[in-house]
Amino acid sequence: MNELQMNQNDGHGDGQPPNKVFCSECGHGMSPKAPNCPSCGAPNSAAMEPVSQKSMVPAALLCFFLGTFGIHRFYVGKIITGILMILTLGGLGIWVLINFVMIIVGSFRDKDGLPLRR
Repeated sequence: MNELQMNQNDGHGDGQPPNKVFCSECGHGMSPKAPNCPSCGAPNSAAMEPVSQKSMVPAALLCFFLGTFGIHRFYVGKIITGILMILTLGGLGIWVLINFVMIIVGSFRDKDGLPLRR
């Protein structure tokens, strides 16, 4: 295999990301987007989505008990919408209910757009 073919396979030298990563458990080659190793089933850390430093449990508790004041939004760094929740009393409870359900099902995100840690 010449040098150009090696660069195309491993992504080094041409500014492109590698098109193959290796499993940390068994060493088998796989796509960087594969969720698990096709050989041993170990999770692929390269395909994992980064998560927030903020946790789901405190956010859910803050939303449940202090949701009309938007405290859960301040917790995840969404200051402007937290202030709006104070002014509208949590959208008269509707906004709080929607946020609470989003937190519980795992679709609520922090100010950087990252999902909350479970």
